[in-house]
Amino acid sequence: MEVINKEDCQNLLFAPILYILKAIMRKRIIIMGAAGRDFHNFNLCFRDNPAYEVVAFTAAQIPFIQDRQYPKELAGVLYPNGIPVYPEERLASLIKEQKVGEVVFSYSDISHEYVMHRASMVTALGANFILLGAEKTMLKAKKPVISVCAVRTGCGKSGVTRYICKSLMDKGKKPVVVRHPMPYRHLLNQKVERFATQTDLIRCGCTIEEQEEFEPLVNAGITVYAGVDYAEILRGAEKEADIIVWDGGNNDLPFIKPDMEIVVLDPHRPGHEVSYYPGEVNFRRADVLIINKMDTAKSAAVEIIAKNIKSINQRATVLYTASAIKVPGGDLINGKRVLVVEDGPTLTHGGMAYGAGIIAAERYNASEIIDPRPFATGSIKEALSLYPHIKNLIPAMGYAERQIKDLEDTISNIPCDMVLIATPVDLARIIKIDKPSVRISYEIEEMGRPAIADILERFIERAGLQGEARRQ
Repeated sequence: MEVINKEDCQNLLFAPILYILKAIMRKRIIIMGAAGRDFHNFNLCFRDNPAYEVVAFTAAQIPFIQDRQYPKELAGVLYPNGIPVYPEERLASLIKEQKVGEVVFSYSDISHEYVMHRASMVTALGANFILLGAEKTMLKAKKPVISVCAVRTGCGKSGVTRYICKSLMDKGKKPVVVRHPMPYRHLLNQKVERFATQTDLIRCGCTIEEQEEFEPLVNAGITVYAGVDYAEILRGAEKEADIIVWDGGNNDLPFIKPDMEIVVLDPHRPGHEVSYYPGEVNFRRADVLIINKMDTAKSAAVEIIAKNIKSINQRATVLYTASAIKVPGGDLINGKRVLVVEDGPTLTHGGMAYGAGIIAAERYNASEIIDPRPFATGSIKEALSLYPHIKNLIPAMGYAERQIKDLEDTISNIPCDMVLIATPVDLARIIKIDKPSVRISYEIEEMGRPAIADILERFIERAGLQGEARRQ
């Protein structure tokens, strides 16, 4: 018979009392987010923690994600009514009304200046402003993990992910991608989602933004997991994968602790690798840095990035790649008045003023690139007003059915000879485009050595997978 000593007995007696006291004295916090990192931080650090009470999430960047509820089924036993989501514009009043002691910043691709303005407002109101440490919110996987992240939205990260997965498959390994969250639909239905076919994408009613990320991977024969609860998502991916590939969103950090961190840099925005959060964190942590878009980069911009690498992360292996633009039927563009439609997030919070569509229009001698602003309608008109740097193209935004309709109507309104579709998803399959169109894509091509294949070979050896056959 096991004997319980006096100290253990006291601990057993006082444990429920301490739990109750912690519940009474819970620190009231708000999590600032954009429907992704915020929910993950809550799940991992606060959901079952009786020392804290999350009174609200705030939402920014993404349209139509505020004024909803983080459901009780996901929030846990401490939140029987769920947790409300409010627009970030209400942050100051919420801090006062809810007597909030801490605000946890939990979204990505934000300038250092913007972050500190928010920090100044929060601390001026008497609350603490918190940035959680990189590894405080990383899950530990049972399988080897490669992360692919970036220093800004629109660096070409998704193309690098596809290239890495293809290289792993060529080496006889089965990669499974775990994608950064995009829970823009019904949160409870999105707890864990697995995409292996086009049918999966259609069945789940994915937004355009989700399809842009998932469809190219699925078409390449790669299974993708995403959703809201990444502990559950990771368990599902581990059952299928030889190697898990984390595919980051924006310039966010991995949710799963990587065994190798690959970070993509953009020479079209030199210096941004040290001036945006948390992109600079990725930059500092990277084992491998890929300078992409070398085919269209200016040498002076590459030199700025090289100088920053030498100053901040000299230990990283540096690779060079091109985002090679593919334009089947490119000669049809010659002499045409064209409307360019590009990837939405790259243009909006990514801050880019052009992409593959503009480059293709110029390369194939379009006579004019139409300014869509006078013809835009509804939420597309609002987006172009909100992001005034976007002048001669349309961001393919489709976070809700009404926004997809606005996109379709805007394209229909514009007098042009041809639409250049430069989105990762085939937009003509999703909306009606009543004009001739040309699909523009890009593929990652390596430039020089070492190559991605070289670092993957070394990774497979270190992980002890070189003798294993491909999973079926």
